[in-house]
Amino acid sequence: MLSLQPYVSDIILFLHPTFGVLGTMAALWVLVEALNPNAASQRRMRLAAAAVAVCFVLAWVFGGYWYVNYYYADKALILHGPWPFAHDLFMETKEHLFFIPAMLALYLPVICARPMLTDRAARRMVVAVAGLIILNSLAIEGAGAVVNHGAKIAMSHVAQQGQE
Repeated sequence: MLSLQPYVSDIILFLHPTFGVLGTMAALWVLVEALNPNAASQRRMRLAAAAVAVCFVLAWVFGGYWYVNYYYADKALILHGPWPFAHDLFMETKEHLFFIPAMLALYLPVICARPMLTDRAARRMVVAVAGLIILNSLAIEGAGAVVNHGAKIAMSHVAQQGQE
């Protein structure tokens, strides 16, 4: 019988960016719907805004759980590897910036509840909030890629030293 226990940290690590990317794509969906609102797009926009909030909360939970329970080993590797800035700059920045899109994602369904057909200010706010979610999320996703690469380089460096 196959046990998933050895893979739990990997599964959690994959779920974190997956939900972040799905939330970012849903924010793009909200943005597109808000640019040309009609009766049908109002309902889709509310659905997509709820998806943004749910996906970002799940990304936050999975990322936080992984960070607290598993990141310490990667952090030690990264800090002693050739790319310590992957943690010192990119992970530290990511740790602080993730609050911005997470809070905006929770706010998005609130403003999407406003009538977009008649309320131009609400429509502009939806476009601005969705755009900020998208831009911040892409920056955070990129920082995560640098951290991942920093860990990979550190592991490669340790493996090379072991062969010498």
